[in-house]
Amino acid sequence: MTQATQTPTKGIQLTETALKQVLMLREQEGKDLCLRVGVRQGGCSGMSYIMDFEDVSNIGEQDEVYDYDGFKIVCDRKSLLYLYGLVLDYSNAMIGGGFEFTNPNANQTCGCGKSFGV
Repeated sequence: MTQATQTPTKGIQLTETALKQVLMLREQEGKDLCLRVGVRQGGCSGMSYIMDFEDVSNIGEQDEVYDYDGFKIVCDRKSLLYLYGLVLDYSNAMIGGGFEFTNPNANQTCGCGKSFGV
């Protein structure tokens, strides 16, 4: 895992590699979007990570916003209960590559790394 780009005081941290990948993907969208990260019920371990771009106008009062040099990561407070301290990394490995979630709150993680249990 690469080093997180911000101090650990942020509830959701991005590595430099993940930030570069997210910025590249956002540029392909052609809009100034933020990244919403959250959880939902389901997945093989009980809860699944969700992550998608969203218009900044959708940021609400119930959301926590983390700024990374002008790029915003948004997480609703309910999801943040399960994600606080999460480190989002990115790997371009041929097998098993993609975004990787390191969640200090998870007591079990499925093999694909996209779901977890608490």
